[in-house]
Amino acid sequence: MEIVTRPHVQNFIEWAKDKPKVVVLSADLTNSCEIGEWSKTYPDRFFSMGLAEQNMMGFAAGLARRGFYPYIHTFAVFIYRRPFDQLAMSIAYPNLPVRFIGFLPGIMTPGGVSHQAIEDVAVLRATPNMTIIDCGDATDVETVLDVAQAVNGPVYVRMLRGEVPRLFSKDEPLVLNRARVLQMGTDITLLSSSICTEEAMRAEKALRERGVSITHLHVSTLKPFSDPQVLEAVNAARYGVITIENHTIIGGLGSAVAELMAENGIGKKLVRIGLRDTYAHGASKQYLMKEYQLDAIALVHAIEKLLGADLNITEDDLEKVHIAPVHSLAKAEAL
Repeated sequence: MEIVTRPHVQNFIEWAKDKPKVVVLSADLTNSCEIGEWSKTYPDRFFSMGLAEQNMMGFAAGLARRGFYPYIHTFAVFIYRRPFDQLAMSIAYPNLPVRFIGFLPGIMTPGGVSHQAIEDVAVLRATPNMTIIDCGDATDVETVLDVAQAVNGPVYVRMLRGEVPRLFSKDEPLVLNRARVLQMGTDITLLSSSICTEEAMRAEKALRERGVSITHLHVSTLKPFSDPQVLEAVNAARYGVITIENHTIIGGLGSAVAELMAENGIGKKLVRIGLRDTYAHGASKQYLMKEYQLDAIALVHAIEKLLGADLNITEDDLEKVHIAPVHSLAKAEAL
């Protein structure tokens, strides 16, 4: 598996080269959100707003009304918690083309509850006019900009940084409201998003070897949520459906799938893997995924429960995971 170091950095610089109306706003997290080089390359298009996210939202709204395309770069949690009123009233309500690039979504930071955006999708799914995209690999990161720019309204991107695996081909860019079909099967339909897709892929070989037939879809668009592939896959599952996400199970991917199933009268068993109505504490990503049962072995246990069978799969049977050093140049988890 290819590991791409800081895929957003140079890609964003090249992408913005012929787009003079694209501007960037930062809330004192410039290098932490991989736009330090961007600010040096286009200094007249960069605005450092300081630790003032509420003001940043209003400033971005004003720029959007004047024909610019503001790309707000900050940690995901600082996009929607403190400045939510300004986001809703100044940007979402008038449907302005502001793009929110949120880093360290879910439990990807050791910063603890103050820095972990574990309910961001739930809040912003409930916000009218908002489009939500959840990147799962380097290809998603590299191709999400075109997708976001094409949306006529605000877009929230759960962005990955640091050392990012490439799970999907460079020739298969992210497409709005279309899942990536990673595997086809008949027993179980698995829908994954964000960093949980890599965890699901780690388990797939061991599951196949034990005769478990799975349809696996990587879901990058969480709103809108009307991809006919998802409905078809859910409807075809023999034993049931599993969702796995880097988010609380309330209001995120699992809830979106539950709503889809209920609205279409699909009477299948649904198992949602995610944070279960709890905050997480500060630790490494790998530790937290294991602690809160968001990893590959947790998925195996959920499948065993759904099938009513012991598959005899251990951690040693799973594909290895790349662990980026916290203090590497990529700074995968550091604040």
